[in-house]
Amino acid sequence: MFQAVSTQWRTGMGGASGLDYNVLPWVMRLHHVEDEATALSDIRIMESAALKVMHKERAE
Repeated sequence: MFQAVSTQWRTGMGGASGLDYNVLPWVMRLHHVEDEATALSDIRIMESAALKVMHKERAE
């Protein structure tokens, strides 16, 4: 799931700020996700980790 939405980052002058959650219902249906709550929780954990890496790279 995370890889499927990896092109859906919201960005601004300061870089990425998070994923565009508007696409998640469509992607979850496409991938036949049954437990959407768990999938969202998992995506948010990966999103947070990815943002930390992206912001660290921007600061260097």
